[in-house]
Parts: sequence; structure tokens; C-alpha cells
Amino acid sequence: MVGAGTLARSRKRRQGKEILCEYLFRPLAHPLVLAFAWLRIPPPAVVLLAASVGFVAALGLARGDLLAAAILLQLKTVLDNADGQLARLTGRVSVLGRYLDAESDLLVDAALCAALAWFTGSVPLGLVTFVALTFVLGVNFNVERLYRRERGESANAMPAAAGFAQLLARLYGIVYDPVDRLLDWFVAWRLRSAGSNPTARRAYHDSATVTVLANLGLSTQLAVFGLCLAGGRPEAYTLFLLACLALLVPLALRRDIRLSRALAQRLAADP
Repeated sequence: MVGAGTLARSRKRRQGKEILCEYLFRPLAHPLVLAFAWLRIPPPAVVLLAASVGFVAALGLARGDLLAAAILLQLKTVLDNADGQLARLTGRVSVLGRYLDAESDLLVDAALCAALAWFTGSVPLGLVTFVALTFVLGVNFNVERLYRRERGESANAMPAAAGFAQLLARLYGIVYDPVDRLLDWFVAWRLRSAGSNPTARRAYHDSATVTVLANLGLSTQLAVFGLCLAGGRPEAYTLFLLACLALLVPLALRRDIRLSRALAQRLAADP
């Protein structure tokens, strides 16, 4: 039997703290993690269960059962928090599980956006929602990845894969590699004036930005989507996502200001 005190081992190391995940969904997942561990349920099975709940939520949205879809989305998020905790707690972290989790989330996101398009009768709305959600989540992941890389820390990078996991890895790359490369290029372009100056580069890769973006993560996204569904206005979620995209602009400008100040201080110190 796994004791509740051992759940500290199941925590995923992250720089930014997603408040809803930390104080709502993760605690709700704890009893499930203990039960799954006692029953010896493999983490990939929990991933597939979470995905199944997400697909049923999408079906509910398409059929107009908005309240049921909202509740199912929150259950899906609880299970999302449980599978990773279970893998780390039981020492069953695997390459297949990592990619299966990422691909399942992507497919559920696509299904939800397709259901939104069906319910509203607007294919462009569903497409914009999917692209915006994928981009926001990609920025969230990459900002933390680059923050850790700048400080010589290991990021939560996707591992090498073989077999079926390799197929999932290729699908993952098709969707996310363009976002990764775009952000790598953008950051390199903005930091060209900093050169190898570690102070300036770390001023640009600041923890506050990582924390803000962490709170635009998938748990928060599905919570907001659920609120929009429960309120009978699922299309309002697209407006929320557009606001998330707009928020990226002042965050980027703030980083530029921090970089400029750091470089100016360096010039003043070394005339």
C-alpha cells in the first residue's frame, strides 16, 4: 500500500506553478493515484482513460450537452494529473507514456475544437481555437525549456523513442517542432545583442514570465473551457484564447526591456 506521504515523490519538477493544477486538480488526483497504485494499474491505462473521458466530453459538446461536457472536462483534467503522478510514484515513467500522454492531449484538444465547430456551425472558429490553444501550450512549454537551458538545468524534454513510441514521437514532431523552432529562432534573434553575456541572457529568461505562462497551461485552459460550457457560451473560450495570445505581446516587450536594462548596466560598469 502506498502512503499519502509518499506522494511528494510523484510531483513533477517545474519552474512555474500552475495555481489551479497545484491547489485543485492535483489534490483531487491524489486519492486516485493511491488507488491506481494499489490496484497496480499501469500509467498508460490512466492516460487512455483520461483521453476517453475527453472524447466523451467532446461528444457531449457536439450534441449540446454543455453541462455534462463541462463536468467531464474537469474529470479528464483530474485524470491527466493522476497519470504522471502515478508513473513517478511507482517508478514506471516510460518514453511510451510520455508520448502517449502528449498525443492523447493533442487528439482530445482537436476533438473538442471540432465539436465546438459543429456546435456553433463555424469551422473557422474551431480551427482558430485549435491553432491558438496549440500555440499557447507550445509557448508555455518552450519558455520553461529555454529558461532551464539558460541556467544549465535539465528541461522536461521529450526523450528518444523506439517502436510504437517512435511513431508517436514523429506525430509529436509534426505538430510541435514548428512551434519549437519558431520560438528558438525568435529568442536567438532577440538575444543577438546579448552575445554570451550570462547576466543579460538570464534577465531575458526570467522566472516571472515562466510563472505567468505556466498559468495558461492545459489544466487552466480546460477549466476555463468548462466554465464557458457551463455558462452556455462555449464560443467565449475562443475569446479567452485570443486574450492569451494578446498577453504574449506585453510579456515579450517586458523581456526586451529587462534585456536592454541589463545590457545598459553592463556598459555602465565597463565603460
